[in-house]
Amino acid sequence: MKNKTRLDNRIFTPSLLIIITISILFAIYTDESMELLDSIFNTIVEMFKWGYIWYAVLIVGAGLYLSFSKYGDVVLGDPTEKPRFTLFEYASILIAMGVGATIMRTGVVQWSQAAIDPPFGLEAGSMEAILAGNSYSMFLWSFQTFAVFVMVAPAIGYILHVRKKPKMRISEACRVIFGDKFTDGLGGIVLDTIFMVSILAGAAVTLGLGTPIVTYNLAELLNIEVTFTFTMIVTLIWVTIFTVSAYVGIEKGIKKLSTLNMYLAGLLALFVIFVGPGVFILDFFTDSVRYLGSNYLDFSLYTHSMDLEGGTHIESHTVFWFAYNATWAMLHGVFAAVVSKGRTIKEMILTYLLAPTLLAWFATGLLGGLGVHRYLTGDVPVLDIVQEEGPESVVPAVLTSMPFSTVVLIVFVIIATIFLATTLDSTTYTIASYTTNRDMSKQAPPKNVRIIIAALITILALSLMNIGGLAPLEVLSGLMGIPIIILQILTVIAAKKMMDEDQAWIHNVRKNK
Repeated sequence: MKNKTRLDNRIFTPSLLIIITISILFAIYTDESMELLDSIFNTIVEMFKWGYIWYAVLIVGAGLYLSFSKYGDVVLGDPTEKPRFTLFEYASILIAMGVGATIMRTGVVQWSQAAIDPPFGLEAGSMEAILAGNSYSMFLWSFQTFAVFVMVAPAIGYILHVRKKPKMRISEACRVIFGDKFTDGLGGIVLDTIFMVSILAGAAVTLGLGTPIVTYNLAELLNIEVTFTFTMIVTLIWVTIFTVSAYVGIEKGIKKLSTLNMYLAGLLALFVIFVGPGVFILDFFTDSVRYLGSNYLDFSLYTHSMDLEGGTHIESHTVFWFAYNATWAMLHGVFAAVVSKGRTIKEMILTYLLAPTLLAWFATGLLGGLGVHRYLTGDVPVLDIVQEEGPESVVPAVLTSMPFSTVVLIVFVIIATIFLATTLDSTTYTIASYTTNRDMSKQAPPKNVRIIIAALITILALSLMNIGGLAPLEVLSGLMGIPIIILQILTVIAAKKMMDEDQAWIHNVRKNK
C-alpha cells in the first residue's frame, strides 16, 4: 500500500533539485543573475513578441474549435452521470483558480502603469491614456489568458475521466503522440520535470507576489511597517489556511472557500458602488468596455514595430503576461480536468473562457474605476505614488480614501487571502496528484503528500523572499513559458487524436431523451 501513496521521486526529486540549485545561484549571484535573465527576456521580447501574441490568439481559436465542433459534446466521464459540481460551484472554483489574488492588485494599479507609458501614441497621463490603461487591465484578464489556462484540460480530462489512466500527467496525455517507449522512458520524465519545475517556481512566485497585496493593506490597517518578520507571519497564517484546505480536499476545502469568496466579493462590490462613487464607476466601467471592444484587436496584436528605439509598457508586459500565464497553463489545465468530471468539452472550455473573464472585467472596472476617480478628484495622487513608491503602495492609499475604510480594508484583506489560499491549495492538490503513484482515476492524492508539497512551497517562497530571489525567479518563470507553450500545443493535438481514435463524439456523449 505504501508504494501506491509515496512520491514518484523520478519526477519530484530532479524538479526540486533544479529549483533549489537555481535559487542558490540567484542568492549568491543575484545582480548578475537578474542582469542575465533581463537580457535574455528583453531579447525574447524583441525577437519573438510576435510569436507570443499569435500563440495566445491561436490558442483561443483552438478552444473555440474544440467547443463548437463535434468534439464539444464529448463528456469527460460517464455520459449518464451528473456533473460533479453545480454550475455555480464549478464556475466559482474556476474563477478562484483562474483569477486569484492578483486581480485585486491589477484592478487597482495596472491602469496607472499603462497610463504613465501609454500605447497608440497617446499622451502620458491624459484622459484617453487612463481609459486605455483600464481597458488594457481588462484585456489582460480576457479570452487569451483563460484559453491558455484551460487548453491543457481536454487532454488531461480525457485520460483521467474517459480512458481512466492512473497517472494524471502531461507525459501520459502525450503518449498518443510519442508512443510507449518515449513516454515510459527518459522522454516522459523530461516532460513531467518541465511541468514540475514551472509549477514549483510559479507557486513560490505567486506566494511571494501575493504577499504585498495582503501585507501592505494589513500594515495600513494596523498602522505598522512592512518588515520581513511581519511578511513571514502573514504568509504562515494563509499557508495554514491553504494547507488545511488542501488537506481536507476539493469538496470540503477548495469548493467552500471559492463559493464563500464569491459572496464576499459581491458584498464588497455592492458596498463600493453604493457607498463610494458608484455612478462614476458604472459610467467608467461602460467606457472601459466600449474602449476594449473597439480596441481588442489592437491590444491583441500590438507590437509597436515602427518604433525602432523601443516600445511602451504594454508590449513587454503583454509578452511577459502571456509567457508567465503559460507557466501556469499546465497547473490550471490539470486542476480544471480534475473538477470537470461529468462536463462536456464545450462546457469546460466556455465556462473557463467566460466566467473568470466576466468576473475579472467587473473587478477591474470596479477597482480601477475607484482608483481613477480618486486620481481625477485629487484625493489620491496615484500616478505619483506609482512612480515614487511603487504600485504596492497605491492599493491601501485608494482603499483608505473610502468611507468606513477600516471595514473596506478588512474585507479586502480577507478576500485577497482567500483568493490566494484557493489558488495555492489547488496548486498543492494538483502537484500532489501529479507526483504520487496513486491511481488518480479512482482516488484523491494522499493527504500526507499534500502536506509535504504545501510545506515545500512555503519554505521555498519564504527563502526566496528572505534572500531577494523572487525577482529573478519571476523572470525565470516567464522564460519557462517557452517550453510550456510547446507542451501545451502537443496536448491540444493529443486531445483531438485520442477522441478521434475512440470516436468519442459518438460513444461518449449524452444521449437525447
